[in-house]
Amino acid sequence: MAKVNIKRVKSSEIEFKDRLVSIRRVTKVTKGGRTFSFSAIVVVGDENGVVGYGLGKAKEVTAAIAKGIDDAKKNLIRVPVMKSTLPHEQHGKYCGAYVFLKPAAPGTGVIAGGAMRAVLESVGVKDVLAKSKGSSNPHSVVKATINALIQMKDPYMVAQLRGIELSRVFNG
Repeated sequence: MAKVNIKRVKSSEIEFKDRLVSIRRVTKVTKGGRTFSFSAIVVVGDENGVVGYGLGKAKEVTAAIAKGIDDAKKNLIRVPVMKSTLPHEQHGKYCGAYVFLKPAAPGTGVIAGGAMRAVLESVGVKDVLAKSKGSSNPHSVVKATINALIQMKDPYMVAQLRGIELSRVFNG
């Protein structure tokens, strides 16, 4: 697979909405008894092409979510969104999770399952068809979806690189 340039974004000047994807109770057993803690995976986005995910771990649920939000704001990427959908089809993979994203006609809505839906809605995509294959682990599905979104190419940049007009790259 070709090396991909990740488009990083600074979080200071953007208003974000956060979505809790998954929260799990983790038990550590020692000779002194059981110790409970929580891990939370959170997705933040401005619903205008910027998204990030983060993992937070703490002894309390609220602290785990807060840490996840802080981590997500450190890992932001910019995604090209064209007319409320994605510019082209894309596959993503992380460990055992495989995702497929496909642009859809206006009015279709977000046809995606749990973890993928949170990521796509945070990006600001309104019409998309998505399928998750393989592992259903929310951590892996979120990372595979982000992987697919990182690989998205902006039609304006593709037209400029090829030296042709936009209408030949993207019919819209």
